[in-house]
Amino acid sequence: MLTILGFAMIATFLALIMTKKMSPIAALVLIPALFCVAVGKGAHLGDYVIDGVSSLAPTAAMLMFAIVYFGVMIDVGLFDPVVRGILRFCKADPMRVVVGTAVLAAIVSLDGDGSTTFMITVSAMYPLYKRLGMSLVVMTGVAAMANGVMNTVPWGGPTARAATALKLDAADIFVPMIPALLVGLLGVLGLAYLLGLRERRRLGALRLDEESVETKETVLVGAGAGGGGLEKRPVAGGGGADDVDDDGDGGDGGDDDGDLLKGLDPNRPTLRPRLYWFNALLTGTLITAMILELLPIPVLFLLGAALALSVNYPRLPDQKARIAAHADNVLNVSGMVFAAAVFTGVLQGTGMVDHMAGWLVDTVPEGLGPHMALVTGVLSLPLTYFMSNDGFYFGVLPVLAEAGAAHGVTPLEMARASLVGQPLHMSSPLVPAVYVLVGMARVEFGDHTRFVVKWAALTCLLILAAGILFGTI
Repeated sequence: MLTILGFAMIATFLALIMTKKMSPIAALVLIPALFCVAVGKGAHLGDYVIDGVSSLAPTAAMLMFAIVYFGVMIDVGLFDPVVRGILRFCKADPMRVVVGTAVLAAIVSLDGDGSTTFMITVSAMYPLYKRLGMSLVVMTGVAAMANGVMNTVPWGGPTARAATALKLDAADIFVPMIPALLVGLLGVLGLAYLLGLRERRRLGALRLDEESVETKETVLVGAGAGGGGLEKRPVAGGGGADDVDDDGDGGDGGDDDGDLLKGLDPNRPTLRPRLYWFNALLTGTLITAMILELLPIPVLFLLGAALALSVNYPRLPDQKARIAAHADNVLNVSGMVFAAAVFTGVLQGTGMVDHMAGWLVDTVPEGLGPHMALVTGVLSLPLTYFMSNDGFYFGVLPVLAEAGAAHGVTPLEMARASLVGQPLHMSSPLVPAVYVLVGMARVEFGDHTRFVVKWAALTCLLILAAGILFGTI
């Protein structure tokens, strides 16, 4: 019964947010609360929620101060050169913009933290998408998939969890998987190229104008899928329909250096050009400290945000203004994380997640025993999407590995196969970082989910096929 109710709870949640019948925050709170009562454990709801909130509180704190920190870095102009460089490459060509999004997300993902990756990627790319009227779900989808592939680096989390759960060396798991992961990354880049071509066909060849004061801000799945309607909102500072270049060649139709930073006003009063190298050094130091784990990440961002505000804006009114400017993002993201804590708390506290995992393991036919690595790779898609990485790697993987060992499948093969589902996992409603992505990009979570799930699943299967072909799985 708990298995059925668990799947029903997840299906209900996804159906409501994808059809936009409820907001994600409301669905994350009310749906699990109702199902908790339905399983007869309503009296324990408070305990489950507190347990969930306690486990995610450090993540929420990290996101709060990280948003403030990176928001200040955007305000002071730290990422303006990045936007310039990407704009020179993109030349106002939607295809290049989407490919640039994938490349940037993959590079930044080397720090091993999804939230940081999404903050930097959206900060750099959002102005271009907004100015060109491109589909923002294309940006969030491509960024999430690129980060999902790169999230398998040993310091990113999943590989370390698999190594710990099966008592293996992380390098032994990761290094042989590099060729398959590179194939997956090339798949993401290829998909970005195709999606970019679709955006180019939809929008035509574009150019950016100083005189233009309105833009289309497209936030619909249909654009990335080759059809569908458009949701348009006028915002200041973008290019409208007049930006289309009549020659249709996909070029920028304008001067590279004359069209820089249209989404980020190069004359905004919050800029601090004299402190550029201080801010660059501070950001580099912060990311290095995260990689080296010198302090807990929430503490690092708390210190970084306080230092960034104090140095760049010594006057108290200016500090308050910067905090207020980013309060909307902070509230949306941190609120979503705490709402997700209700969902995960009920799933784990009622035992639903354990029963769901056990049922999936038990349904594997006996004849597939010698192919347990392949089974694990396939199961990693739904399991890492509906469960936390901790739940999958510490709760399910050891059971699957034990079943595989009985048929001669080595723990290393099982561990490598367990990494396959990460491109899909990064868009799971249980991953706090995805709310940073959709929140900063101003995309509805349901739109992002409808767009990305099919592409992310194909990327996962591509990695699995490559792993089998290369003999690492």
